[in-house]
Amino acid sequence: MSLYRPLTLIAAIALLGGCATIPQPLQGNYTNVSSAAAQQGGAGGTQVRWGGEIIKTEPGPQQTCFYILARPLDSQARPELSRAGGDQGRFVACHSGFYDPEVFTRGRELTVTGTIHGTVTQKVGDYDYPYPRVEADVVYLWPKRPVYVETPYPPGFYDPFWGPWGPWGYGYGYPYWRGPRVIVVRPAPPPPKK
Repeated sequence: MSLYRPLTLIAAIALLGGCATIPQPLQGNYTNVSSAAAQQGGAGGTQVRWGGEIIKTEPGPQQTCFYILARPLDSQARPELSRAGGDQGRFVACHSGFYDPEVFTRGRELTVTGTIHGTVTQKVGDYDYPYPRVEADVVYLWPKRPVYVETPYPPGFYDPFWGPWGPWGYGYGYPYWRGPRVIVVRPAPPPPKK
Protein backbone atom coordinates (compact mmCIF):
# COMPACT_ATOMS: atom_id res chain seq x y z
CA MET A 1 0.00 0.00 0.00
CA SER A 2 2.83 2.42 0.83
CA LEU A 3 4.33 1.88 -2.65
CA TYR A 4 1.23 3.37 -4.31
CA ARG A 5 1.32 6.65 -2.39
CA PRO A 6 4.53 7.96 -4.03
CA LEU A 7 3.28 6.83 -7.44
CA THR A 8 -0.03 8.63 -6.89
CA LEU A 9 1.80 11.78 -5.81
CA ILE A 10 4.07 11.67 -8.88
CA ALA A 11 1.08 11.14 -11.19
CA ALA A 12 -0.79 14.07 -9.59
CA ILE A 13 2.22 16.38 -9.95
CA ALA A 14 2.69 15.35 -13.59
CA LEU A 15 -1.00 15.93 -14.30
CA LEU A 16 -1.01 19.37 -12.68
CA GLY A 17 2.23 20.35 -14.41
CA GLY A 18 0.78 19.41 -17.79
CA CYS A 19 -2.39 21.47 -17.35
CA ALA A 20 -2.45 24.81 -19.09
CA THR A 21 -4.81 27.36 -17.67
CA ILE A 22 -6.92 29.69 -19.74
CA PRO A 23 -6.97 33.27 -18.38
CA GLN A 24 -10.16 33.84 -16.37
CA PRO A 25 -11.71 36.42 -18.76
CA LEU A 26 -11.43 33.92 -21.66
CA GLN A 27 -12.86 30.87 -19.88
CA GLY A 28 -16.16 29.35 -20.94
CA ASN A 29 -17.71 27.07 -23.55
CA TYR A 30 -17.78 28.33 -27.11
CA THR A 31 -18.91 26.96 -30.45
CA ASN A 32 -16.15 25.40 -32.52
CA VAL A 33 -16.69 27.38 -35.72
CA SER A 34 -13.76 28.94 -37.58
CA SER A 35 -13.73 32.46 -38.96
CA ALA A 36 -13.28 30.98 -42.46
CA ALA A 37 -16.51 28.97 -42.02
CA ALA A 38 -18.35 32.01 -40.61
CA GLN A 39 -17.47 33.93 -43.79
CA GLN A 40 -20.04 31.85 -45.63
CA GLY A 41 -22.82 33.12 -43.35
CA GLY A 42 -25.31 31.22 -41.24
CA ALA A 43 -23.29 31.55 -38.00
CA GLY A 44 -24.96 34.74 -36.77
CA GLY A 45 -25.63 34.79 -33.02
CA THR A 46 -22.97 32.13 -32.33
CA GLN A 47 -20.76 32.61 -29.26
CA VAL A 48 -17.10 32.22 -30.24
CA ARG A 49 -13.59 32.52 -28.82
CA TRP A 50 -11.24 33.51 -31.64
CA GLY A 51 -7.74 34.89 -31.79
CA GLY A 52 -4.87 35.81 -34.04
CA GLU A 53 -2.51 38.62 -34.98
CA ILE A 54 -3.73 42.19 -35.23
CA ILE A 55 -3.66 43.55 -38.80
CA LYS A 56 -4.96 47.00 -37.84
CA THR A 57 -6.81 48.76 -35.05
CA GLU A 58 -9.46 51.38 -35.93
CA PRO A 59 -10.87 53.44 -33.04
CA GLY A 60 -14.26 55.05 -33.74
CA PRO A 61 -16.45 57.48 -31.80
CA GLN A 62 -18.21 54.69 -29.81
CA GLN A 63 -16.10 51.58 -30.29
CA THR A 64 -12.78 50.22 -31.52
CA CYS A 65 -12.58 47.56 -34.23
CA PHE A 66 -9.66 45.14 -34.54
CA TYR A 67 -8.95 43.52 -37.90
CA ILE A 68 -7.32 40.20 -37.14
CA LEU A 69 -5.53 37.48 -39.08
CA ALA A 70 -7.05 34.40 -37.43
CA ARG A 71 -4.89 31.64 -35.95
CA PRO A 72 -5.77 28.42 -34.13
CA LEU A 73 -5.74 28.78 -30.34
CA ASP A 74 -3.52 26.71 -28.08
CA SER A 75 -4.55 25.13 -24.74
CA GLN A 76 -4.32 28.55 -23.05
CA ALA A 77 -6.55 30.18 -25.70
CA ARG A 78 -3.50 32.06 -27.03
CA PRO A 79 -3.02 32.25 -30.81
CA GLU A 80 -0.48 29.70 -31.99
CA LEU A 81 2.69 30.93 -33.63
CA SER A 82 2.55 31.33 -37.39
CA ARG A 83 2.97 28.08 -39.24
CA ALA A 84 2.19 26.63 -42.62
CA GLY A 85 -1.48 25.73 -42.86
CA GLY A 86 -2.36 27.63 -39.68
CA ASP A 87 -4.14 30.48 -41.46
CA GLN A 88 -7.85 30.48 -40.72
CA GLY A 89 -8.85 33.60 -42.61
CA ARG A 90 -9.57 37.01 -41.13
CA PHE A 91 -12.20 38.52 -38.88
CA VAL A 92 -13.06 41.85 -37.29
CA ALA A 93 -13.87 42.21 -33.58
CA CYS A 94 -15.44 45.39 -32.22
CA HIS A 95 -15.68 46.45 -28.58
CA SER A 96 -17.04 49.62 -27.00
CA GLY A 97 -14.53 52.20 -25.86
CA PHE A 98 -11.17 53.48 -27.05
CA TYR A 99 -8.19 51.16 -27.54
CA ASP A 100 -4.93 52.86 -28.45
CA PRO A 101 -3.57 51.73 -31.86
CA GLU A 102 -0.04 52.37 -30.53
CA VAL A 103 -0.60 49.65 -27.91
CA PHE A 104 -2.78 47.34 -30.01
CA THR A 105 -0.28 47.41 -32.88
CA ARG A 106 0.09 45.26 -35.97
CA GLY A 107 1.44 41.80 -35.18
CA ARG A 108 0.36 41.71 -31.51
CA GLU A 109 -1.57 38.62 -30.42
CA LEU A 110 -5.20 39.08 -29.41
CA THR A 111 -7.93 36.70 -28.26
CA VAL A 112 -11.56 37.81 -28.15
CA THR A 113 -14.82 36.28 -27.01
CA GLY A 114 -18.18 37.43 -28.28
CA THR A 115 -21.08 36.92 -30.66
CA ILE A 116 -20.93 36.74 -34.46
CA HIS A 117 -23.02 39.46 -36.15
CA GLY A 118 -22.81 39.01 -39.92
CA THR A 119 -19.90 40.17 -42.05
CA VAL A 120 -18.23 43.46 -42.97
CA THR A 121 -16.70 43.85 -46.42
CA GLN A 122 -13.33 45.63 -46.64
CA LYS A 123 -10.73 45.88 -49.36
CA VAL A 124 -7.67 43.65 -49.13
CA GLY A 125 -5.66 44.96 -52.05
CA ASP A 126 -8.22 45.04 -54.86
CA TYR A 127 -10.26 42.19 -53.39
CA ASP A 128 -13.50 42.75 -51.46
CA TYR A 129 -12.96 40.57 -48.38
CA PRO A 130 -15.96 39.60 -46.20
CA TYR A 131 -14.75 39.78 -42.58
CA PRO A 132 -16.96 37.92 -40.08
CA ARG A 133 -17.84 40.52 -37.42
CA VAL A 134 -17.69 39.70 -33.71
CA GLU A 135 -19.34 41.91 -31.12
CA ALA A 136 -16.67 41.32 -28.48
CA ASP A 137 -17.38 40.88 -24.78
CA VAL A 138 -13.68 40.38 -23.94
CA VAL A 139 -10.59 41.72 -25.72
CA TYR A 140 -7.44 40.07 -24.36
CA LEU A 141 -4.07 41.42 -25.51
CA TRP A 142 -1.30 38.90 -24.86
CA PRO A 143 2.12 40.01 -23.63
CA LYS A 144 4.85 39.97 -26.24
CA ARG A 145 6.65 36.65 -26.49
CA PRO A 146 10.28 36.73 -25.29
CA VAL A 147 12.95 36.44 -27.97
CA TYR A 148 15.73 33.98 -27.17
CA VAL A 149 19.09 33.93 -28.88
CA GLU A 150 22.32 32.14 -27.96
CA THR A 151 25.34 33.67 -26.19
CA PRO A 152 28.13 34.76 -28.55
CA TYR A 153 31.78 34.21 -27.80
CA PRO A 154 34.51 36.62 -28.87
CA PRO A 155 36.67 35.57 -31.84
CA GLY A 156 39.33 33.11 -30.75
CA PHE A 157 37.64 32.40 -27.41
CA TYR A 158 38.48 29.00 -25.99
CA ASP A 159 38.33 27.61 -22.50
CA PRO A 160 39.74 24.08 -22.24
CA PHE A 161 37.23 23.16 -19.56
CA TRP A 162 34.03 24.91 -20.60
CA GLY A 163 34.77 25.68 -24.24
CA PRO A 164 31.88 27.28 -26.04
CA TRP A 165 29.60 24.30 -25.20
CA GLY A 166 30.32 23.48 -21.57
CA PRO A 167 32.20 20.48 -20.16
CA TRP A 168 29.78 17.90 -21.58
CA GLY A 169 29.56 18.83 -25.25
CA TYR A 170 26.18 18.83 -26.98
CA GLY A 171 24.58 16.06 -24.91
CA TYR A 172 23.29 16.08 -21.36
CA GLY A 173 20.72 18.82 -21.47
CA TYR A 174 21.85 20.94 -24.43
CA PRO A 175 20.53 23.58 -25.17
CA TYR A 176 18.62 24.10 -21.91
CA TRP A 177 21.57 24.81 -19.63
CA ARG A 178 23.03 27.54 -21.85
CA GLY A 179 22.25 31.19 -21.34
CA PRO A 180 20.64 33.41 -23.97
CA ARG A 181 22.79 34.64 -26.83
CA VAL A 182 22.95 38.32 -27.57
CA ILE A 183 23.77 39.27 -31.14
CA VAL A 184 25.30 42.70 -31.64
CA VAL A 185 25.11 44.13 -35.16
CA ARG A 186 27.83 46.66 -35.83
CA PRO A 187 28.09 48.92 -38.88
CA ALA A 188 30.64 48.01 -41.52
CA PRO A 189 34.04 49.71 -41.10
CA PRO A 190 34.66 52.76 -43.28
CA PRO A 191 36.51 52.13 -46.54
CA PRO A 192 40.30 52.67 -46.33
CA LYS A 193 41.52 56.12 -47.26
CA LYS A 194 43.47 56.34 -50.50
